[in-house]
Amino acid sequence: MIAGLVVYAGLPDEPQNWALLGMAIVLLAALGLARGSLRTWRSIALLIAGWLGFCLMPLHATIFGTPMLGAPVYGEFTAIVDEVLSASATDRRIIVSHVQASDPAQSVSIRRARIVTAPQPDLAPGDTIRASLRLAPVPGPVLPGGFDGQFHAFFDGIGAYGTVTGPLVLVASGQGFDPGRAIAGLRHDIGNRIDAVLDGEAAAIGWAMVVGDQSNITDETRDLMAAAGLAHIYSISGLHMSLVAGGMFVLVRLVLASLPGLTLAWPIKKIAALGGIITVGFYLLLAGGLANVPALRSTLMLGLVFGAVLAGRRALTMRNVALAAIAIILIDPASVFRASFQLSFAAVVALIGVYEAPRKAQTGSSGFFGWLGKVLWSTALTSLIAGSATLLFSAYHFQQTAALGVIGNLLALPLVSLVIMPAAMLALLVMPFGFEGLFIRVMGLGIEWMLNVARLVADWSAGLHSNPLLTPGALLIGLVALAWFAFLEGRWRYVAPILALPAILILGLDTRADVLIADTTRAIAVRSSGGMGLLSGKSDSFAVKVWHEHYQETIAAAVDSAHCDSAACIAMGDGFSVALVKTIEAFDEDCRHNDLVVTRLQAPANCRMQTTVIDRSDLARGGVQWLRWDEARKNFEIRAAIANVNRPWRVLPR
Repeated sequence: MIAGLVVYAGLPDEPQNWALLGMAIVLLAALGLARGSLRTWRSIALLIAGWLGFCLMPLHATIFGTPMLGAPVYGEFTAIVDEVLSASATDRRIIVSHVQASDPAQSVSIRRARIVTAPQPDLAPGDTIRASLRLAPVPGPVLPGGFDGQFHAFFDGIGAYGTVTGPLVLVASGQGFDPGRAIAGLRHDIGNRIDAVLDGEAAAIGWAMVVGDQSNITDETRDLMAAAGLAHIYSISGLHMSLVAGGMFVLVRLVLASLPGLTLAWPIKKIAALGGIITVGFYLLLAGGLANVPALRSTLMLGLVFGAVLAGRRALTMRNVALAAIAIILIDPASVFRASFQLSFAAVVALIGVYEAPRKAQTGSSGFFGWLGKVLWSTALTSLIAGSATLLFSAYHFQQTAALGVIGNLLALPLVSLVIMPAAMLALLVMPFGFEGLFIRVMGLGIEWMLNVARLVADWSAGLHSNPLLTPGALLIGLVALAWFAFLEGRWRYVAPILALPAILILGLDTRADVLIADTTRAIAVRSSGGMGLLSGKSDSFAVKVWHEHYQETIAAAVDSAHCDSAACIAMGDGFSVALVKTIEAFDEDCRHNDLVVTRLQAPANCRMQTTVIDRSDLARGGVQWLRWDEARKNFEIRAAIANVNRPWRVLPR
């Protein structure tokens, strides 16, 4: 199914409905006419699964897709709040639908929009608001192979991004019972209870670990946790869901077992499993529901685990991982292309694959210190397996590797498992009675200790960080290796992961750009002998910030060799020259004397015959442009962030 999704996303044009139907008829006919071994039936079934994956995204596009806004629109609009994504002391991000313009001339046909507003007034799903808005097209990827906001926004039904430019008025509150409104209110109330006891980063991480809102975590704390290999801790995923649901399972079973007579009269283990299922479902709602892929995957996995307890079957198998993945793919096929899906399933597949291998049974009792040694060893091994499995995906999406991540997890996970999450669960249980203060303080103390561990490990890691740049081909190699590992059993399953490393080193490493040209801003970065600098644009623009984070190198406010006049700017790069042409009159000279001409105008045809040109049409069609100078051939390798505009999620050039 994932292979079918990847093929669909990589097509240059949208497939025709008759072709999809024709392929379905062929595969179903082959299945009906198949004669032979079980292997033949399985092969056809796999082809049908690939076809189903291929068809899922067109189906979701029909149901959930939206027209994409093509140009900025200003005006007064009314809208209904669908979701409050995050809230901080300075701003709030919300999703709105039924966007109606006061002036019909400013009307838009989008289904939903993502809006940035001031933190006041309080909003909840179902509220009707009115405000002056600036609606803008959803931007494309800022680098070739980077996160594609248009792709994911389209399948979420979001056709525009916007900001409130004037006062926001709450026209009407939501009427009747709205589950989304009730859950949002509950999350907000729980967060306020945490804020009443904790402050600073302890409160921010408490919000993230209990209700899934990471908006208050500072960039400094994010960098610190990433350097220590602990960034996964404040993102609700399998670790948190397992601790909470497993803790409830143990608690319910312990309480029932302590009551005389119940152990023989009632199936207390199965009752405890039901308690675990209810708990993990409630925690999923607090964590953001279906939008939180790691939490959803963990909920499905835990549902299967507790379901196996109810049925008396083995719980942790690769088949259950596949069932959870299929469910998520059916619900949200676009999630396959997000880092959260890839990291989550890579870790779980690796852990189950290693731990389901036959091993000798443990015999005898080794006392407390023996138990402690086993716990520490299991924590270190689990961290090493999960970290190794997710290393490629972390490096591709975030250009980060934590050299001492295993040590960081070995020191921090006992705090999470024994202090932070148990205290958080107990705080939630007694919160209706107003007794949560003590448990929230214990949780905050554990978070402070965890941050101290992160600082310690980050200091030890100073100078050990790497900044790998990988191509999309490296990601495909990793996915194939992971699929091989999941399909096979025994020692043969390790062959592809082992071979993946040299394959990535040979085929998957990328190089840094010599010129980067933004499409929606004026930013142009050029590499000269003194490093990367801006020939145009501002260093605090979104594109420049992403370039800096991706390449982990400073982009100076100006190219040291640049000189400008009213007609053009000229800069000497590292072995090449670049001209930024501002007027029509400058083309004649600059096209003849420079290796690259960049312009927001439409360049004349004869200019392309003399040099490399990136003009208005190139930026409208391909988005951000990546260029690498080839000294031997004296020309540029060019990559566009957008391969084509013939897909429904693309903002068409105007």
